[in-house]
Amino acid sequence: MTDPTTPTADAAFDASGDILTSTAAGRLRTIIERIERLEEDKAAIMADQKEVFAEAKGEGYDVKILRKVIALRKKDKAKRQEEESILDLYLSALGEV
Repeated sequence: MTDPTTPTADAAFDASGDILTSTAAGRLRTIIERIERLEEDKAAIMADQKEVFAEAKGEGYDVKILRKVIALRKKDKAKRQEEESILDLYLSALGEV
């Protein structure tokens, strides 16, 4: 067991941490503030999306299907076709189609 009165590597690390404190703290603060601003932006965008979906629903569109269409449009066409083929195969095997 280590004698608590003798300096250890941890103590040396703690002392060197003091040298970086102001620089590291400033950098950390900058990073946190940027993330917080991005979170605010994300919340605003989510609120805007919610409004658009509500508008679409008010005009008679099925929001669930709109979300699926958006998800499908994000995928590569070949990848989407492959997934659809596999889905059809599985459904056929289960007698669902």
